[in-house]
Amino acid sequence: MTSEPLLSETEEQAELPVEDHSARNRLVIGLLLVSAFVVILNETIMGVAIPHLMADLNIPASSAQWLTSAFMLTMATVIPVTGYLLQRLNTRPVFILAMSLFSAGTLVSALAPGFPMLVVGRIVQASGTAIMMPLLMTTIMNLVPPHSRGKTMGNISIVISVAPAIGPTISGLILSSLDWRWLFLLVLPIALAALAMGASKIENVTVPSKAPLDVISVVLSAIGFGSFVFGISELGAPEAGATPLDPRLMLVAGAAVIAIFIWRQLYLQKHERALLDLRTLQTKTFTIAAGMMAILMMSMFGVFILIPIYLLSVLGQTTLTAGLLLLPGGLIMGLCAPFVGRLFDRYGPARLVIPGALLFSSVMWGLTFLTVTTPIWIVLGLHIVMSIGLALMFTPLFTVSLGSLPPKLYSHGSAIIGTTQQVAGAAGTTLYVAIMTWRAGILTQGEADTATATVGGMQSAFFVGALISLAAVVASLYVRRPLNQPEGQPMGGH
Repeated sequence: MTSEPLLSETEEQAELPVEDHSARNRLVIGLLLVSAFVVILNETIMGVAIPHLMADLNIPASSAQWLTSAFMLTMATVIPVTGYLLQRLNTRPVFILAMSLFSAGTLVSALAPGFPMLVVGRIVQASGTAIMMPLLMTTIMNLVPPHSRGKTMGNISIVISVAPAIGPTISGLILSSLDWRWLFLLVLPIALAALAMGASKIENVTVPSKAPLDVISVVLSAIGFGSFVFGISELGAPEAGATPLDPRLMLVAGAAVIAIFIWRQLYLQKHERALLDLRTLQTKTFTIAAGMMAILMMSMFGVFILIPIYLLSVLGQTTLTAGLLLLPGGLIMGLCAPFVGRLFDRYGPARLVIPGALLFSSVMWGLTFLTVTTPIWIVLGLHIVMSIGLALMFTPLFTVSLGSLPPKLYSHGSAIIGTTQQVAGAAGTTLYVAIMTWRAGILTQGEADTATATVGGMQSAFFVGALISLAAVVASLYVRRPLNQPEGQPMGGH
């Protein structure tokens, strides 16, 4: 038997096939998308359940509102820290941490013997949710080449926009025949399955770097963003003076601590030690896109809170009907997202974002004409058109914002976008409710009936929202491709 001549080390390496990670990457992204959809869904699922919880747990509206406020408060507190976590830890342990927290919170909520433990469960849920979304965005930015990011970011848009939109619908369907605990019992098996599959299938796809943890920044972040969102939420609470803390004082104190936090980050980032690197904001495209997303989240959450009130209190519809009315818009937004992603990859952001902003602003102005006799199909039509406008904007904005940053800032950019969205969502809800309540009170003193006063208050709230939407129209004119993706060429390329 004659032996074959041995290959040299260079020749042997040359004959080795290049390892194809595409299947692994698709699996990781798919698992992250499904998991993120489940956790984000829970942010808005409690809104319709508030009346049921008030009756079952014998608590006032001011207490029940904390099930939503505590969730949002925790998100705003935890998200700024995720930039550090994603730098320091690998994909798999961060995923396991996020889904373990969410699953544990869901279990605690389902078995809660009373209101205090239910709030604890919601806080633990929110901690996992806060980690999941930046993990998803950062992972996609690291794995997906620029020329196909629009398509993948379209899937993220489904998670971020559709999950909150259909939360009230799913909640209404469940509560029409089951106890409120089923809101958690039905989600728990899905969460545990995602955790088990992710723990066994997800591979580490990023390279962690040594990042020192600045404890002072963590404390400042928690106090500052927590106090600020608390103040915003309480200003819009259904019962004034429901808590011993003055929301205006908390708002000012939170803003002051956030200012100190920002100053410290500017100092620490010179030494590569910032908890949240604010050099992301030096990129014009990122700042404009993040600002637009803040405006959209503010308006979207405001509309989501006022339209159900209008349907229930003015048009006399049932909770189930109100939830179902919001379903078509959410579904259409989800169906549009992948197509918008492909169009973005081919044409860039301008041809999508500008028409989307115009559609969105048109609907906001249209909502100012709602009356006590407006047909329900007009409300449905406005909501669907608004959903199409949002779908045209979310994918391009997510993609150009993070795509304009250097890779080392992806995790920080994701954290900043997530924090901005939470603060904007809380601010939008509070602003719309506060304006509606103020105007309705004036009309009631003028002897207007409850329905007329409520509609008058909503018209004023939507008018302010319509004015804010004009800022989104102006900003849309300045949304550009990242500089490394020239006009007239496909996005990216190899």
